[in-house]
Amino acid sequence: MAMERANLLNMAKLSIKGLIESALSFGRTLDSDYPPLQQFFVVMEHCLKHGLKVKKSFLGFNKSLWGPLELVEKLCPEAAEISASVRDLPGLKTPLGRARAWLRLALMQKRLADYLRLLITRKDLLSDFYEDSALMLEEEGAVIVGLLVGLNVIDANLCVKGEDLDSQVGVIDFSMYLKNDIDDYRSEERNSQIASILDQKNYVEELNRQLNSTVHGLQGRVDSLEKSNSKLIEELAIAKNNIIKLQEENQQLRSENNLILLKAQQHLEVTQGDVTVERDTYKQSRQGLDEMYNEARRQLKEECQLRQDVENELVAQVSMKQEMELAMKLLEKDIHEKQDTLIGLRQQLDEVKTINVEMYQKMQSSDEEMKKKNDMISRLEEKTNQITATMKQLEQRLQEAERHRTSAEEGSRRFKLDFANKADSLQRQIEHREKQLQQLETDLKIEREWRQTLHNDLDREKDTVAQLSTEALQINGLKKEFHRLQDENVQLKMICEDQEQALEELGSKLSESKLKIEDIKEANKALQGGQVWLKDKEATHCKLCEKEFSISRRKHHCRNCGEIFCNSCSDNELPLPASPKPVRVCDTCHALLLQRCSSNTT
Repeated sequence: MAMERANLLNMAKLSIKGLIESALSFGRTLDSDYPPLQQFFVVMEHCLKHGLKVKKSFLGFNKSLWGPLELVEKLCPEAAEISASVRDLPGLKTPLGRARAWLRLALMQKRLADYLRLLITRKDLLSDFYEDSALMLEEEGAVIVGLLVGLNVIDANLCVKGEDLDSQVGVIDFSMYLKNDIDDYRSEERNSQIASILDQKNYVEELNRQLNSTVHGLQGRVDSLEKSNSKLIEELAIAKNNIIKLQEENQQLRSENNLILLKAQQHLEVTQGDVTVERDTYKQSRQGLDEMYNEARRQLKEECQLRQDVENELVAQVSMKQEMELAMKLLEKDIHEKQDTLIGLRQQLDEVKTINVEMYQKMQSSDEEMKKKNDMISRLEEKTNQITATMKQLEQRLQEAERHRTSAEEGSRRFKLDFANKADSLQRQIEHREKQLQQLETDLKIEREWRQTLHNDLDREKDTVAQLSTEALQINGLKKEFHRLQDENVQLKMICEDQEQALEELGSKLSESKLKIEDIKEANKALQGGQVWLKDKEATHCKLCEKEFSISRRKHHCRNCGEIFCNSCSDNELPLPASPKPVRVCDTCHALLLQRCSSNTT
């Protein structure tokens, strides 16, 4: 079994090597009638059959390759298309024919090495199909899978439907691999050159894959940013409309408060006039006291009713203020949520510029509104000062009324002492008058309580003024946050510009990779001409200007001498004997070739 594995490994090396060499000389695109390709499939069939367990059935013994190859579908979902297409082929009747078709389709897909590598790693599954010393379970299988990676260079165009894969006989033709020593020496040189070319090609393919993945990721990020930006614009418009509505409601409430204050002032003026009239009548004669008391009671009742109306209006205003506070809290919550969402605005695009201009204009209008609010606050403060002054005047007048009351009490006492011996009727009248005085005292107490309520109302208005000042501070804080968001927007624009530059660099790298592939093709043609081709790893500086190579300064091979130069030192094209089309040539070779052409013409 060990000898068989070694022989199969050597045959696989020869078949893969011969197939790559012949494909490079033939043109890389191969048909199903190409002999080296047919021998390759025969060798792979023998390698996969080595060590297969014999399964008993009603018709006899059977060795099938389709069983282990069918496992690849479970290990790699990408292989499901191949297995499904193999099952759907109408001309295939045997498992061996399906396995041959599967190998051809995997080679056309350039994933044969990847599928077999996945299959080799699962030895627990392969042990059901192969014996312990089989090639697929040993190190030789891994070596063959590594050699199959080189076949990714070949483009195979195989027609599986027209071939009779069930009845083919797999016999290895050893005559194709018998060569001379000179051919071996040349093949070794070519193998080294081909290996370098394959390494370059694999490197370029990996770069292309990485660049494609980064481009797809960046496109997805740009799409997500555009969606989030549109959502945030809509939310900002809704919030602005809510703020405008709340400001209008606030202005209405302030106008109503001003009307209530004016009414209260008018009532106070009326009461002041009434108090002056009462004082004059009290000084003129004591006989009109009863009439004054009755008029005072009526006025007090009216004032109590007015006071109740004012209290009801104040209760309504307090409820409206509570609603305003709830609305402001909701606005604060909305602002916090918007702050959380505005963190995502760090990845916005150029459309944010127009939105920022509009926001700046609207902030100017809000500044004007804030100035108006400050003016209203100052007016309210002036009105509160006026109300306090009027309240002080009322207090002074109440003190004078108390003095007059004390003087009246003293007079009544004197009247009692002087006329103690008078009739009971006079005493009854005096008692009646004392009761009236008590009622006046109660009325004065009520007035004092009403004055305290007015003080409380003034304190509440002061609290509202303080709340308005806090709202102004909050609006200033919002201005600062808006400026901060503008700075973040500028940073986001810078990031977007950097990402665009990165995309441009990626596009330039893609174009450079395409140019490298073309250079590799030209290098292959030049290799067929027999010239020495310097490897990319050996050259780190340009041979003429001695500048170091980098991403911006690429490597270019001269098609005449095979040395590596930069773009500025090899920006020449001339036709060569090996290639009739004009190819890249360095400056020194360009001058030499021009001298040769001029000497030949002369």
